[in-house]
Parts: sequence; structure tokens; C-alpha cells
Amino acid sequence: MEKLIDIVEKLGNSGRFGSRIVYQKILPCQPPRYGNINVESSWIKHYLKAKGLRLYTHQCQAVTILQQGRNLLITTATASGKTLAFNLPVIEKLKNDPQATALYLYPTKALANDQLKTILELEKDSGIDLSASIYDGDTNGSKKSLILSRSRIILSNPYQMHHSLNQHWKWERFFKNLSFIILDEAHQYRGVFGSHIALLIRRINRILDYYGAKPQFVVSTATLANPVEFSTKLTGREFELVEEDGSPHGDKYFFLYNPFTAYQDIMSTHQETVDLLMYLVRQGLQVLCFTSSRKMAELIAKWAKDKLKESGSQLGLRISSYKAGYMPEQRRDIESSIKDGSLLGVVSTNALEVGIDIGNLDAVIISGFPGTIISTWQQAGRAGRRSDPSLVVMVMFNNPLDQYLAGHPDYIFKSSPEHAVIDLANTYINAGQLLCASAELPLKDKDEQHFGFKLKPYLQDYGHSGLLKDTVHGWIYSGKKPPSHIVDLQNLGQPSFNILNEGKVIETMSLSQAYGEAHPGAVMVHQGETYIVNNFDMEQFIIEIKSQPVDYYTRPLKTTEINIINSISQQNLGLVEINYGRISVKETYHAYKIIKDDRTLATPKLNLPPVEFDTLGLWFNLPDHLRKKLDHMGLDFGGGIHGTEHSMISIMPLLVMCDRWDIGGVSYTYYPPERQPAIFIYDAYPGGIGLSEKGFYVFGSWSGMAYELVRDCSCSQGCPACVYSPKCGNDNQPLDKQAAVVILEHISSLF
Repeated sequence: MEKLIDIVEKLGNSGRFGSRIVYQKILPCQPPRYGNINVESSWIKHYLKAKGLRLYTHQCQAVTILQQGRNLLITTATASGKTLAFNLPVIEKLKNDPQATALYLYPTKALANDQLKTILELEKDSGIDLSASIYDGDTNGSKKSLILSRSRIILSNPYQMHHSLNQHWKWERFFKNLSFIILDEAHQYRGVFGSHIALLIRRINRILDYYGAKPQFVVSTATLANPVEFSTKLTGREFELVEEDGSPHGDKYFFLYNPFTAYQDIMSTHQETVDLLMYLVRQGLQVLCFTSSRKMAELIAKWAKDKLKESGSQLGLRISSYKAGYMPEQRRDIESSIKDGSLLGVVSTNALEVGIDIGNLDAVIISGFPGTIISTWQQAGRAGRRSDPSLVVMVMFNNPLDQYLAGHPDYIFKSSPEHAVIDLANTYINAGQLLCASAELPLKDKDEQHFGFKLKPYLQDYGHSGLLKDTVHGWIYSGKKPPSHIVDLQNLGQPSFNILNEGKVIETMSLSQAYGEAHPGAVMVHQGETYIVNNFDMEQFIIEIKSQPVDYYTRPLKTTEINIINSISQQNLGLVEINYGRISVKETYHAYKIIKDDRTLATPKLNLPPVEFDTLGLWFNLPDHLRKKLDHMGLDFGGGIHGTEHSMISIMPLLVMCDRWDIGGVSYTYYPPERQPAIFIYDAYPGGIGLSEKGFYVFGSWSGMAYELVRDCSCSQGCPACVYSPKCGNDNQPLDKQAAVVILEHISSLF
């Protein structure tokens, strides 16, 4: 496509945009690599012949694995044909066995709706009635009964299964004959959510064992650093991995675009994104622009449409926003308009990152690093039509992750993707999921084989509280409210606050979120409107707010106390000892700042009970000679270890799939009882979810990346792109960038 190549060249040479392109790379095209199906009598061969199709090498591998009765893990790229690779053997099995059924689980309703169309087409081509149907919260009661009595393929999501398992007898026909469980876009199941889903899958396995079913599993995921470990933890099963991609793609031009260089006319990332979107649309390219939030998806689309209209162009009519909050009919209309080319520009949240079929486009703009290398490639993979060239532009924010990547672009193109973390030992998650399981089937000692941990302590605690009753059949649930209505798959059982405006609930927040964003006197932002918190009721878990336009904002201040419970693992590096283990955390929110135009107007006191929890963390000491060295250099040692803590937390998401808000940290110039300088970095969730454990094992590369981040930042005193943190409870005081450079250089040199 000569047109796109010409546009890429014009963009690079443009006076407006070219100077901000700090890196460009061409990812070379790959021709298709085809394979062969080994089973001569396969229905799949007849289907392919009738359709005039050939399977790529990875698709043939996947088909063979499933035909041989093994579990499949497939991790090839976006638009590589993963879905067809596992759909064909599933349909073939159901065609050959008239009783067999299959359960497809998707992380979102939108994805299930999209994939149903593909399955219905295959059902028609197979010549059998599978009554493939969606079963979720939008399905009405009478239709649900019909689906459970007839359908041989059901598409659903984890939330629906979470609420359905306590009435599993309604699923008896389907479960008894279950041959496949497909977990598509499985990389979405990580962290707290993924740990819940892993226990949910074990609840499903326990019920299937009761009905005598032993289905094959299919896990389809983006490329991960630990795909086999992740899939085994998620399901409790062993897998055959297919990762070599045989699908074709054209040349992909990848630009890193950094507005925060040494220019006088620096614009915000969002305004730069608007201008790039308009430029590419005016060139006639079909562009998908990913943004960091639902609000920005709406605003960037609006700003682009308004600017085009002001210039007299009608192209604004061919730009739309897209997000998960839209009604299903509206989303489907937008998806169809992308696919048929009616829309030239679409501004979306990561809702279009997953495998919804919108065809492949000419260009993708990624407005801000999306948080993981995995998501970067998922989004970039939306551009390119088979052998046609495509363009990807990543616009960098002024934060540590984005600026690190702007200065170290090889990390995107040469590094392995992140580790996806699932924790099977979090007592809060285990307790909640066991409570749900007790309402499905009586819990017995033998159920430890399903859950992988000792049940007795949980059962006894629930027995004492009256939630479980010990009977001759096992432990059964005796509470009044279904436990699936109590256990939230997205959190760890912290109390949830209802945010009320004029008596109506407009939002919910966990305890830690409420302390940080909606404490007494806080300015809270909801859907672009500002509100003042008038009442904070700790007994009823209610926060009352009132709409009020203000020209200031608030920031809470907190102190954090750490106590070590025990060390699980150690690394000794000369005079530096790194530990990983269990710690207790006590966070006290003692005041908040009222800030206008970067000036603090007041610092009112807060009187809130402390947040206390046990979690997993890592900690390391620093030798006394390092303090003396910094004193001799005239640098602030306390500011240095504080900056070291901040920079390591900010860079951690590049190694472990998490957000910086999932991680807590605190630094001590003297930590008792050793009276040594120490830095703690921990999972900011009760019980921990394994993030710091991964950090412990990649500590060398982690500290080295933090060193490069701070060393290479162009600021002199520290800035939000290196050592400043937006979540610092001490208001980023004290901080010393140069001291942090010295400390990080010392630590990273030990590896």
C-alpha cells in the first residue's frame, strides 16, 4: 500500500510532528506458513476444502492437540486465527458425539456477543443444531431455562458462573456432557481478579467431578512471560503450548512520539493525540485511537470532531468514541461501521483491545503507555490487513513508565512480556471462595484436592461464626444471603462504601479508595463533576457528597508503619540483604492538603481509624558507607532512599502485570531493630497477591531499570517522570534525585 508508506514518510518529515518522533522502527512483514491436518477422516478437512481455506502452522498444531484429547494453551498474536484453531475441533467433537457440550467463558459480555456470530456460522456449516446461546445477566429467565435444556454450546462470563453454581442442578444435562471449557482472552484474569477466577474454576471443576465430567481446557491468551505457569495456576490443569505464529502480516511502522522534549510549545499528550488523529484521518487512513480512560475517549473524539468542524471539514462525522459503558446495540453499530469503513476514526478505551471483530485498520494511536507490554502489542495488532503495511504511533505521557520507554525503546521491542500473577494462597480470596463452594456442594476433606490448600482452619472459623454447619454430609452453608452476592470477584473482602449524592448511590469504593479519594472534606471528581464530601459514616459505610464547583483540589497525607512477620526468602549481596516475606502494614491518614495553583491553602487534620492489614512484601537494607558517601557529596540520604522507593514502584509494572496503585512502599532512614536504612515495597492488598514475590526474583533487572530511569531523566531536581509519585502520602518530601541515582547505581551494580 504505497499510500500508507507515503503518509508515514510525510509524518516523519513533518515540521509539526516529526521533531517529536523520538524513535521509529519497521517490523518486517512475514509471509504465511501453512501446515497440514494429520487425521485423514477429519470433518475439519472437509470444511476447509469446502471453504477454500488453508490452516497456518500454529492452527494445525492446535487442532492436533485437541483431537488427541490434550489441553491447549495458545498464545499467538492478535488476528492470527486463534479462535478458528480451537473452534474447529470443538465443533468436530460435538458433531461426532451428539451429547457433548462446550462452555465458552469470556471476560466481557461484548466479547461473548461478538464471538457468538462466529460460532453460529460454524454451527450452520457443520449441519448440526447446537443451539449455541449466550447465558449472562442480560438473558431473561424463561430463555435461560430453554438454553439449559437445549444448548450444546453456552457462551458466558465468570460473573454469571459465579452466581449460577449454587443452582448447578439446573445445569446437570450440560455439565454431565461437558467436553470443553474455553477461556478466551485469559490474560485478563490476573492479580486479585485472576486469583478469584482461579478459585472459581476450581469450584467449577469440583461440580464437574460430582457429575463425572472431565472436559478438555483451552486457554487462549496474549503472549506472557509465564504462559504455562499462569494457565496451570488458573485452571489446575497441564497444557500443551502453541506459540509459534504462522499467520502473515505486512510491514508495521512503529513510532514513539514524545511531546515532552526540549521544545517551547509543549502540548498535553491528549492535545497531541487529537492533532495526530485528525492528521491521519485527513490522509484517508482508518485509525483506531486507544486512550487511558473512558472520559478521555469521549473528550478526544469530541475535540477532534469540533476542530474538524471549525475548519470546515465534514470528516468529524466519521469519528466516534467507543467504550464498554455504551448500550450493546450502540456498540454493535459502531463495530459494524468500523468494519465496513463508514468510520475513519474511533477513539476507544481498551474495550477494543480484546478480540472483538472489527477487521484490521490502517493505523493505531496509543495515547499513553497502556500499562503492559502485552496490551501494547494487543493494541498495535489491531492495525494491518494481512500483508498490507500499517502504522502504530505511541504518544508518551509525562510519567516514569512512558518516559523510561521513550528513552529505552528497545524494552518494547526486545524484552519478554510481563509475568501474569495469580496467587492461590491469599487467605481473603480463599475464604470467600470456600464460602461460595459450601453453598454449592457440602465441603469435605477430600475437596482439598480441588482447592490445593488445607480447609480445616477455614471451616472451623466459619463454624464458630455460624456461617457453616457441620453435618453428616459435610460442611454446608447456613447463612441467609447467597455467598456469591457477598463475595466480589474484583476485591478482597474489604468493606465497600456507598457514595451518595442526594440520596442516590452513584459509586462504590473500597476502604482504601475511600480514605484516599473521599475522606471527610475531600474534593471528589465523578464523571467530570466536582463534589465535596460532607459526611463520612464508618458504621454504615456511607459517604455523602454534594455537587459544588471548586477551583482547588485535595490530597491526603498518611504515615505508614511496617512490622516484619517473617522472611520467606533471602538474597545476600555483600552488605545488602534482600528479603521477601510477610509483613503487617498500618496506614494512618492524618491530614489533607487543600491546593490551588500548586499552593497549599490549608492542611486540615483527619481523624480516621488506621487501615491495618497483613500482606506480602520485600525489603532490603542499605550499607552505612553509602550514607557516609552521600553525606560527603552533600546529598540528602533520606531524600535518596525515598526517591529510590518511588522509582522502583513506578517501574515495577514493566516487569509484573500490575498498576503502580497495586503496590505500596515506605522507606526508613533507620529501621528498628537493626537501626539500618531500609526500603519496603509491598502488595497493597490484604494477604498479598504475589506481586512482590515476582519483584524479588527479578530484583536485579528491576533495580537496573529504575537506575536508568532516574539517571537518564533530563530534569535536575526530580520530576513526575522519575522520582515524584502521585500517590505519595508524605507529599513527596523529602526527595533528592541525585542521591537516588547514587543509591540505585550501587544496588544495580551488585547483580
